[in-house]
Amino acid sequence: MAHTFRGCSLAFMFIITWLLIKAKIDACKRGDVTVKPSHVILLGSTVNITCSLKPRQGCFHYSRRNKLILYKFDRRINFHHGHSLNSQVTGLPLGTTLFVCKLACINSDEIQICGAEIFVGVAPEQPQNLSCIQKGEQGTVACTWERGRDTHLYTEYTLQLSGPKNLTWQKQCKDIYCDYLDFGINLTPESPESNFTAKVTAVNSLGSSSSLPSTFTFLDIVRPLPPWDIRIKFQKASVSRCTLYWRDEGLVLLNRLRYRPSNSRLWNMVNVTKAKGRHDLLDLKPFTEYEFQISSKLHLYKGSWSDWSESLRAQTPEEEPTGMLDVWYMKRHIDYSRQQISLFWKNLSVSEARGKILHYQVTLQELTGGKAMTQNITGHTSWTTVIPRTGNWAVAVSAANSKGSSLPTRINIMNLCEAGLLAPRQVSANSEGMDNILVTWQPPRKDPSAVQEYVVEWRELHPGGDTQVPLNWLRSRPYNVSALISEIPYRVSQNSHPINSLQPRVTYVLWMTALTAAGESSHGNEREFCLQGEDTAALGQAPDRLAHA
Repeated sequence: MAHTFRGCSLAFMFIITWLLIKAKIDACKRGDVTVKPSHVILLGSTVNITCSLKPRQGCFHYSRRNKLILYKFDRRINFHHGHSLNSQVTGLPLGTTLFVCKLACINSDEIQICGAEIFVGVAPEQPQNLSCIQKGEQGTVACTWERGRDTHLYTEYTLQLSGPKNLTWQKQCKDIYCDYLDFGINLTPESPESNFTAKVTAVNSLGSSSSLPSTFTFLDIVRPLPPWDIRIKFQKASVSRCTLYWRDEGLVLLNRLRYRPSNSRLWNMVNVTKAKGRHDLLDLKPFTEYEFQISSKLHLYKGSWSDWSESLRAQTPEEEPTGMLDVWYMKRHIDYSRQQISLFWKNLSVSEARGKILHYQVTLQELTGGKAMTQNITGHTSWTTVIPRTGNWAVAVSAANSKGSSLPTRINIMNLCEAGLLAPRQVSANSEGMDNILVTWQPPRKDPSAVQEYVVEWRELHPGGDTQVPLNWLRSRPYNVSALISEIPYRVSQNSHPINSLQPRVTYVLWMTALTAAGESSHGNEREFCLQGEDTAALGQAPDRLAHA
């Protein structure tokens, strides 16, 4: 079978060679085109082209009737009557230029005699920045370099590597754009300090040039593979006992770790030596998703870092909430003996909650009468109850996640009307730009130094004075006499709206109104329209354009 295949291959090559020779004979059977000094020339050189007829191949055997014409691609550049034509050509561009010689006889079409290609280029420049790398301890040595300017000619690159004991490896590439070759050999760590020298040589018809030698050791060029199998463990489900694990190649000495919260662009960096695939992290925040990556290196000073590993994303465990809730309240008299107390509180920040808040615990207690306390669990940020109008009452509110509760915020339910002499004076509220309201006041007349803080509260007005509307408030230091409210921003209403499911050939009347918290405006002008045709896109677009107008 092998002999048959070899015989077929030889026969195939013979047929190809014969066809090429026959094509050359057929194309130039009437004459020849010669080029001097060479078909390959340096940019800026002059070339002499000669076209000559073979014996008895002219027009009726009379030389004066022979008109030889020289074409550069499809443009006529010279002609001569006789058996031969000589032409000197300059200024050829980089690349390949085709010249064709044709014979013109009286009352007949032009006949192609022969042609020639001229290749214009430059000698190769010295290859620069030769560098070699072996990816992983089991990888192969590959080198890259900068070719310099294009030669525009067939150029062969030879990469040579010399090592200990006169060992030599060589690889070639026959591509004018070649700037990379892989030797296909693996350097081993038996002699990590042994020197190897690489050199690349470029050769074409106009010259050759070699790079400067690049000398390196095993430790210089072996780049470890990125760490893999990255995982994280939290001992006893605690963020303070966190260990990152990974796997590395056997010779790795140095690792660098980087990690960040998933919503951050800034990395925390840690360098560790002889980690052996594990490292304890002590500064992670609870209940936060982090991204982790690791890179490796074989030597403290030599070689290069591996690529970063694939990312590991993991969420840290919850921890007991910190901080205290911001609590405020409203009072409403029901009758002569009862009053309604509505408590409100703000969510803890993410850093304070340190987990998912499951519920809030509210404790209500009468301080002077010795009455039993009332406790309530709620998942909302408000709570309402009815208590007597007599007695001194206090509430405590705390937030709980799966690990525990925050410290309770305690607040006394006071009769604010009885503190009239401590009430701020000349309170006013004015718009400040499009999104803010500026509230100003003056300190109380009586003992302003007794003020510990100001509380500015507001809520949206609803018809009927609905007391269930959420309350908003902010706290201000005692030396401030103004506060900027920016939690109910003004929003520009949209000025277009698609109308779907309209039917063609039906007359519609369109009008618009505007709605704010103060009420609805009267109708605007009316527009009557009728959709034509049944194109779905047009049905969706026409009303939209009308509404926008």
